[in-house]
Amino acid sequence: MQTVLHQRCFNHAHREAVARCPECQRFFCRECVTEHEDVVICAACLAKHARVPLFRRPAFARIKRTLQFACGFFFLWFFFYLIGAALLALPTSFHEGTLWQVDWFDKL
Repeated sequence: MQTVLHQRCFNHAHREAVARCPECQRFFCRECVTEHEDVVICAACLAKHARVPLFRRPAFARIKRTLQFACGFFFLWFFFYLIGAALLALPTSFHEGTLWQVDWFDKL
């Protein structure tokens, strides 16, 4: 196994290497490497990771946004449906206001 001590940068032959890219296994100088998600990686491998994944493409994003809106709408509709069902389950004396006019201390 080669150590960083005796290696030179892959891009700059006159500079000593300070890190080894875990993806391509090449040695690089300070200028050629960067830290990404707590891993020291070269620019070429970072560019591979930076490509736009499928779920971020515009067509898929539009479908995703529409599904999120539909799920949110149905969630709110169901929430208000449950609130309405709970209000309908209350006794009529509560709705008429007569429940609050009863003197509870006289009944004891």
